[in-house]
Amino acid sequence: MANTIMVISPYRYSGTWVFDDPSKGLEKEPFVAGVPAMISNLTRPIPNAWKGFRLLFSALPFPGAQAELEWVNEESGGNWYRLVGTGEEGWLCPAMFKYFDSTPGKIYARAEELRA
Repeated sequence: MANTIMVISPYRYSGTWVFDDPSKGLEKEPFVAGVPAMISNLTRPIPNAWKGFRLLFSALPFPGAQAELEWVNEESGGNWYRLVGTGEEGWLCPAMFKYFDSTPGKIYARAEELRA
C-alpha cells in the first residue's frame, strides 16, 4: 500500500512556487492557476518559507491538517479544487497523478518549517 501522507518541499523560483521530486521525475514543477496564492497564505507564519518548507498532503484527513481542498471539476488533464472556508480555487496539473492513482474528492494539507 502506498503512503497515505506524502511530503514535498516547495520553494520559490522565478516568481512562483515549485518543487522537486526526483523519485517522480519532477524538477522545478510549478504550481499555477490559483495554487501559488493558497500556498503563500498557508506559509505566511513560516519564516523564510520562500527558501523551502515541508508540505504534507493526503486524500485522507490527518491530525494537524491546516487546509482542506474539495474537488470542483476536471480541466485540461488536471483538476480544480476549492479551499474550504475561503472559496479560493486552484488548478492542480496532471503531475498530481504521480501521487494519486485517481482524482481525490478531497485533499488535506499542512505546511511546516523545514528543519535541519
